[in-house]
Amino acid sequence: MKKLLVALLMVLPLSVSAQKFGHFNSGEIIQAMPEYITAQKEFETKAKSCEEELGRMQEELKTKADDYEKNAASLPDDIKKRREQDLNELSQRIQKYYTDSQQELNQLQAQKLQGIQEKLLKAVEEVGQSGQFVYIMDTTAGVPYISKTLSTDVTSQVKAKLGIK
Repeated sequence: MKKLLVALLMVLPLSVSAQKFGHFNSGEIIQAMPEYITAQKEFETKAKSCEEELGRMQEELKTKADDYEKNAASLPDDIKKRREQDLNELSQRIQKYYTDSQQELNQLQAQKLQGIQEKLLKAVEEVGQSGQFVYIMDTTAGVPYISKTLSTDVTSQVKAKLGIK
């Protein structure tokens, strides 16, 4: 019994030290992915288009409001009310367009990032399996401390799996 206990105590430290731990920087990897660069360009193009349309709508509102202010004194009451209603409706359309475009941009960004993150996680999993790692942690996820001497940085291996230099 003593021999078994001594043998276990001798083997236990070996089994603990044989475990491999890794870490990677997802921010560095994602920013280097061609899919991310393409998604960013698509997002920026869409955001610029929305911004231009919003600017056009605001300019239309300003022009109509200025025209109304200039001519309000000489307009009959029924025409005044109709123009005021038109200005209110245009203002509401601008607010709705702004809200809708923000939601659309958020959805586009989330959709693109989801695919990118899935691809990244698959590559990390492949690196983990091929390197026989017990854990691989993302350093950008707010891990308070990772020992650089006891953990292997697998960022370059994940990049290689993704075909990134």
